[in-house]
Amino acid sequence: MGVSARALATIAALTSVVVLAAGCSGDDSGKPKWSGAEPSAGGPSASASAAELPKAAFAAPTDGSSNVSTATELSLQAEPGSNAQVSLTDAAGAAVNGGLSADGKAWVPGTQLKYGTQYTATVTSAGDTVGKKVTFTTMAKPGKTVNVSTAVADNKTYGVGMPIVVRFGSSVPQEMRAAVEKRLIVSSNPPQVGTWYWFNGGEVHYRPKEYWQSGTKINVRLAVGGLQLTKTGWGSKDVTSTFSIGDKIVMTTDDKTHQMTVEQNGQVIKTMPVSLGKAKTPSSSGNMVVMDKNQSELFVGTDPDDPYRETVYWTQRMTSGGEYIHSAPWSVGDQGKRNVSHGCTNVSESNAKFLYNLTKIGDVVIVKNTTRKLAWGNGWTDWDKSWDEFVKGSALPPPADTAASPSASAPASANPSVSASN
Repeated sequence: MGVSARALATIAALTSVVVLAAGCSGDDSGKPKWSGAEPSAGGPSASASAAELPKAAFAAPTDGSSNVSTATELSLQAEPGSNAQVSLTDAAGAAVNGGLSADGKAWVPGTQLKYGTQYTATVTSAGDTVGKKVTFTTMAKPGKTVNVSTAVADNKTYGVGMPIVVRFGSSVPQEMRAAVEKRLIVSSNPPQVGTWYWFNGGEVHYRPKEYWQSGTKINVRLAVGGLQLTKTGWGSKDVTSTFSIGDKIVMTTDDKTHQMTVEQNGQVIKTMPVSLGKAKTPSSSGNMVVMDKNQSELFVGTDPDDPYRETVYWTQRMTSGGEYIHSAPWSVGDQGKRNVSHGCTNVSESNAKFLYNLTKIGDVVIVKNTTRKLAWGNGWTDWDKSWDEFVKGSALPPPADTAASPSASAPASANPSVSASN
């Protein structure tokens, strides 16, 4: 499989970006395709004159180089658009899959290269069938490695608001984040533009400009195996995940009416009474997503002046600070009328079970008109910023379809709390 670097198929500004070609490929298998993944991919129209095209050669790594990162890309000297065809083999002659970047400036291996291994790369182009060749040797396995993980799992179906959450075992310094972000590779079918946002050095999220389209297939490759992530640490291995997006579910709660409206694929399917946080413990207003679901959980209060210890059912977590949607049979008489909870959204047992059976991780939750604003980073708050603001959290220039300028800094993420509201 070939690769794309930080954005989806419409992003072509980065050296390591490879754009998804499915949707116009004519392939009816439903699997995402990568530009440059096939032997004939890359380059201009066959009608172009070979004499007018620059002959491709490698800029890096240089012939005979050693200690090359196992996350290396093969940079090309030719101008973007050259009809470059690249092959890469190890010392045993085994071929390495990969693909050209969208701008034609680099060839990106589809998997992490092996440590301490000699490779030979060959590039040919129109009018130069002999091509240019380089041989290089990769680095030895580093003594210190950094674990990298993601919250999305293989073969799962998520909601339209699902962010791709990536966590690093050690904090990535500010000056190294751009190089790391280039190796966090996302593709979707159909293509949708998106970008990354660094909450801090240990956590970065990816979201599309608009909610994911229902039915989207998404591939994630965190191509960090052998990539330097800190001053002394290298990524332990590549991490991959493939998942899907299900029906569009949006739950909107308005504190003015004490009602929740539930929409499925743009149609209202249910309205139900709720009770939100009382004056001392108000619920947060903002754009959230379902982070976790459980049939039952034990909630324990941390305020000595307002203690509680209660097993609650049909729980759906919305914030790391402990705001949930859950069954609250004790407040049925208040639901639709007044707020009595510790910050959660109380619903009846039947309504809680209905919601639990309907929703997925990543489904959208919107709460309006409470006295408390959702704190940025209190959970997966990615949709609580506009797109123009969200792109400022990237370490790279914004996608080509937006004029927003990148920011030098981004707010830090709030630490998850072990307590829960009810």
